[in-house]
Amino acid sequence: MDLRRLEIFTKVAELGSFSRAAQALALTQPTVSEHVRALEDELGLQLLDRLGRGAAPTRAGQLLLGYAQRMLALSREAHQALEHFQGRLSGELIVGGSTIPGEYVLPALIGQFKAKQADISIVLLIGDSRQVTEWVEDGRVELAVVGARPTQRVLDARELMGDELVVVVPAEHPWSRRQTVALAELQAEPMIVRERGSGWRDALEGALAAANTNLAAFRIVGEMGSTEAVKQAVRAGVGVALISKRAVEDECRARLVASVKVTAMPVARAFYLVTHRERSRSPLALAFLSFLESHFPETGS
Repeated sequence: MDLRRLEIFTKVAELGSFSRAAQALALTQPTVSEHVRALEDELGLQLLDRLGRGAAPTRAGQLLLGYAQRMLALSREAHQALEHFQGRLSGELIVGGSTIPGEYVLPALIGQFKAKQADISIVLLIGDSRQVTEWVEDGRVELAVVGARPTQRVLDARELMGDELVVVVPAEHPWSRRQTVALAELQAEPMIVRERGSGWRDALEGALAAANTNLAAFRIVGEMGSTEAVKQAVRAGVGVALISKRAVEDECRARLVASVKVTAMPVARAFYLVTHRERSRSPLALAFLSFLESHFPETGS
């Protein structure tokens, strides 16, 4: 199979659109369509359902997609290995991150790493913790940082750094001038939560269970698909939220919201560095892992 055709098919399947794939690959849409059609002709199978302006992999396409992603990853690894053999680091590294580390931790770390490696490109894919760990398992990303320890046995998870859940309230809320609130007070407030599957949601439910309660005891008024949506809802006065302290540091400094701690409830959590136990790692991935371990020495233990 032609790797270029596989790359184009994979991009269309991942983005769900011929036009978006063409834009991402700097190609024309007819060129993208022709490459996919040629691959389908070669295999004698329809790989994508054309759905108006969108596209979705067929059953055969879903089967091929996993193999194609691994083949492309192996191709990148081979190029990087040859560059490394010549004393250079180059190529592309695909990293995954759940919402909090992906939006508030990894960008700065990637910037620091890339400043020392001018000839590399790093792609950061962001999803919820379960989705991101599936990407590691499938080989779509070589490593990831997530807010919930994965359950898959083939994945290795090491604690990277700590985090803390705090109650976030609008700037004009009466609690904005307090340091702590009691759990019973929090239960009486309208609350906004993240969606099921997010590391944030798992951490919150774990903290509540340790305090002998659960979300059913709270006035849930909204469920949001991103941390940014939660913060905007809090600012708009929809409710309060238990959220990562790292995610609201800028807003708290700007006094757009305020954060307070909950008494008598464990709110510590961790972010985990996730890799696949059995997949080989590219030289670029190994270098980035070494960089992370130098920043968080406990990670290597």
